[in-house]
Amino acid sequence: MRVIAGEAKGRALKAVPGMNTRPTTDKVKEAIFSMIGPYFDGGWALDLFAGTGGLGIEALSRGMDKAVFVDMDRASVAVVRANVAAAGMAARAEIYTNEAGRAVKALQKRGQRFSAVFLDPPYRLTHMDELIAELQERELLADDAVIVVEHDASLAYPERIGAWERSKRAEYGETAVTVYRRREDGNTEAADGQEG
Repeated sequence: MRVIAGEAKGRALKAVPGMNTRPTTDKVKEAIFSMIGPYFDGGWALDLFAGTGGLGIEALSRGMDKAVFVDMDRASVAVVRANVAAAGMAARAEIYTNEAGRAVKALQKRGQRFSAVFLDPPYRLTHMDELIAELQERELLADDAVIVVEHDASLAYPERIGAWERSKRAEYGETAVTVYRRREDGNTEAADGQEG
């Protein structure tokens, strides 16, 4: 694994020891950033199931100002710290050991809004639509935010989640990537018809 483009291009990234973490392959990472970037003009990124930190580091390398990395696994957090340092991004990264739902509540208290959100959970977790709804509810998303969900290809997330709608979905073998952006009309009506 390596950083594909930007200021840290070519820097090697460590993997998390053991079989519990499934890092995003370089091929899928390249596809994700060609869908959502490929480069950014500042903003904050949130890598909520950070694993190795590869997606958040790539976002920093491609122009995000800062990134928040969250993972509940201590071994993953240690690898994220090492990878962020190896990429020369330590000063622009905040790294927390926490469960995603708790992290979202903690981040709300800071009033920070994110321009890019990466959700690459273990594939057994299939509630990313609920998490996206919560990110909206807690006002953690910038108006121009892009949300990337990496998931098992057999799973289909809804076309709309509140004010965000699916702009792209692509499959790479057993992996699928779903990208959400804010609807052009800015309508915040929830998909079930209730005000969101």
